Amino acid sequence: MQKEVRYEDYFVDDADIVLVGYGVVSRVLQSAVDELRTEGVKVGMLRPITLFPFPTTRIQELAESVDKFLVVELSNGQMVDDVRLAVNGAKPVHFYGRMGGVVPSTEEIIEQVRKLEA
Repeated sequence: MQKEVRYEDYFVDDADIVLVGYGVVSRVLQSAVDELRTEGVKVGMLRPITLFPFPTTRIQELAESVDKFLVVELSNGQMVDDVRLAVNGAKPVHFYGRMGGVVPSTEEIIEQVRKLEA
């Protein structure tokens, strides 16, 4: 029996950049997407709900239409490896991580997205 892969898409249909994050980070990413969308930036979010199994197929589908990914984690980058494996070099995968339980602010995420737009 196959385990269920669960995730949430948020504004990914026309996104150029997809933010990937889970847990409390996803709330910050959603706020950043909302704010950037009001400015006309085509950004979306994928929130994995299950990490095992990982939403590899969905990330592969997104890699066909987006320009790049930004993975945001409260760790040293464990999930970014899973995203890179799923993308398989088709698109750039960038990483922004914070250690010590310090949740990044919406402004920090927006700044990271702006750097990717340049």
